Amino acid sequence: MLKQHRELNMFVCRIIEINEEARIRPSKIYQSFVAVAGSHCELSFYKKDVRNYMTKEVRNISEQDDAKEFGKYLLRMKEKNQNFFFELNLEGDHCIKHALWADVRSRAACEYFGDVVSFETTYNTNRYSVQSLIVLCSLNVQISVHHGLGVYLCKYNLVLGSFVGVNHYGQSTLLRCTLMKSEDIQSFKWLSECWLRCMGGKAPKGILTDQCASIQRATEVCRPTTIHRWCIWHIMKKIPNKLNGYKRHDKINQDMNHVVWNLYTKDVFDRNWNNFITKYGLEDNKWLFGSPYLIGSVYYAELYEDRHIWILIYLDHHFWAGMKSTQRSESMHSFFNKFITRNSSLRQFMKQYDNCLVSREQAEREFDAVNFHTVIPCAIKSAIEAQFQHVYTHEKFKEVQAQFRGKVNCITRSMHSTLGFTTYEVVEQVFYSTFNKGILCRHSLSILSFERVDNVAPKYILERWSKNIKRNWCFSRTIYANLHPSLRS
Repeated sequence: MLKQHRELNMFVCRIIEINEEARIRPSKIYQSFVAVAGSHCELSFYKKDVRNYMTKEVRNISEQDDAKEFGKYLLRMKEKNQNFFFELNLEGDHCIKHALWADVRSRAACEYFGDVVSFETTYNTNRYSVQSLIVLCSLNVQISVHHGLGVYLCKYNLVLGSFVGVNHYGQSTLLRCTLMKSEDIQSFKWLSECWLRCMGGKAPKGILTDQCASIQRATEVCRPTTIHRWCIWHIMKKIPNKLNGYKRHDKINQDMNHVVWNLYTKDVFDRNWNNFITKYGLEDNKWLFGSPYLIGSVYYAELYEDRHIWILIYLDHHFWAGMKSTQRSESMHSFFNKFITRNSSLRQFMKQYDNCLVSREQAEREFDAVNFHTVIPCAIKSAIEAQFQHVYTHEKFKEVQAQFRGKVNCITRSMHSTLGFTTYEVVEQVFYSTFNKGILCRHSLSILSFERVDNVAPKYILERWSKNIKRNWCFSRTIYANLHPSLRS
């Protein structure tokens, strides 16, 4: 077929664009056209024409068009619902320094599930070329749709950060996203202040992050009541790299794991840590046994100095909704990684952000249907178990049932009573366990059974795990602003 006779009509182009959004490879797209036509000979184009169109017309979005479309997207979202929130922080050269946004449904869910959040910035948009937006407006903070915008563009790499919480089904729920140019203290201060403005001054009770002293110091300044926790998994993963230069580094790795995971009290940890440092002559290793130090504008923290924000014995008395690591945020980034490539534009990223919200919303609706139309039978016919059965979601009720089964291994006896308070001793053969998921532990259940109590006080039944929770976010339907309006006409 001569080149002048080959063409992609409007219908074919639109099908290619739809398949591109679904991340279908050009060869698969072409084969689908062949299957419909019945033969290669029936098509007026070749496979390379499909590939060229995707490269030149779909992926190669001009910088100006990309920036304008992203700006229009934010404004359309705001026009559709005034509770859509976004803020932009601009640099002197009119480039975006930071951006944060939260859709209506996520803001409503944050009222109930924003008590403990995971924040992760390891998904770096250096993986692809991001077309960045510059928005000029007369407001200092939240942008209003009633003001004119001047849109300009420059290219630079951004770090994507996501705030993820745990809903009443134990699912990860995306609360908001941010794009950041740098990860210094001032950037995280801006982010913390922006969170407070978005949530009417309400800070999370706890936040899990990677080992980052810049976040730590920003949290101390802007959210002093928030408990900051480092992801212990990230720290332990760094051991081979940090200690690889030492003799017997494999043995060092093994012993450090023993010190970190096998402990009962703070004093035991301090003693074991110091013995570990002395045994291997690691007193000069700043990563293990030093004070925070500053490189440029970024603080780098040392493990022992900041043991109170990553060692379990210092943290497990706080409520963490079952989280010990930032794995939930990382799984959210893995979702984006399936659809975003090195050549993706910023507006393509926003499209996948919308897709993420759709999938999470659909998953929650499916769980709703199961929880409201099925019943998990009680395991031991306890009145207290039935109380949790009536209130908790299936996922959390199963955790309660696990504690009921575990209490058969507990031996309880009353020790003494003073001024109306009774001390009990519960004996169980267990090495180490923690109870910070907001689920009544088997030792408490054993005491209640010992005293023949058949009704739990309401304060022990957390509303955040209830299937009857006030579901304001469910009435906030996810609204999507069209990123390609001309293609829908």
